[in-house]
Amino acid sequence: MVCIWALKELLRKVAEGQLSIDEAEKLLRVTAIQEIEDFAKLDVNRESRNGVPEIILADRKTPEQLVEIALRMLRENGRAIVSRADKQQIEGLREAIPKDATLAVNEKMGMLVMRNRGSSVRMTGGRIGLLTAGTSDIPIAEEARVVAEEMGCEVISAYDVGVAGLHRLFPHLKEMIERKVDVIVAVAGREGALPAVVAGLVHLPVIAVPTSIGYGFGEKGISALTAMLQSCSLGLAVVNIDGGVAAGALAALIANQVAEARANQ
Repeated sequence: MVCIWALKELLRKVAEGQLSIDEAEKLLRVTAIQEIEDFAKLDVNRESRNGVPEIILADRKTPEQLVEIALRMLRENGRAIVSRADKQQIEGLREAIPKDATLAVNEKMGMLVMRNRGSSVRMTGGRIGLLTAGTSDIPIAEEARVVAEEMGCEVISAYDVGVAGLHRLFPHLKEMIERKVDVIVAVAGREGALPAVVAGLVHLPVIAVPTSIGYGFGEKGISALTAMLQSCSLGLAVVNIDGGVAAGALAALIANQVAEARANQ
């Protein structure tokens, strides 16, 4: 956070006409780092600077480290988002949550949102379509959904609509177009065909997410990633294997920009 004396000096310059409001806003959009002992540096102003909240990756952190980081983020920002937490880490957060805060947990994907009680996300008007090829892809899609919703977007989802039964896709795709989504996220493993099919059918940007579902030659998502990168459908961007968080953040940035332009028309 910006220190008090610096904030007062900034406000004084605005009041005296030395700085415009726009110039002051630019100065506030700087990196603010909160150090926690010697193992973490929190970018608590990331969301105000670039529109994406800091998301705490729980992987390889001890439960104690994760609790300390999450509680510090909660105190500084009123919210802490955690991804890829295991059962022991989730239990540690449940035990440590303050009485004046809430904790929403999806144990299947290890995604948690801790927030001060009574606070809520400001909806931006951004709209995102979210598709998965199979049921096994849902945990990665849910990561994208949580991140996008925490960035203020409405998410319209349809799961298990892959190319093995392509007829399942069309009603949901039609609904998303009718509801005027701004971008579509398509999540698929194995041969990774769904995003290319969707990109060839819609007039919207499509974000492809390969998942590590698959076996044999090209296992662990390699086939899906390669196929998506080689797609001949234009308007398709690809994130890393199992990159649900990255896809949700990118989709929300696109949708929020479109929503802002729509509101200013």
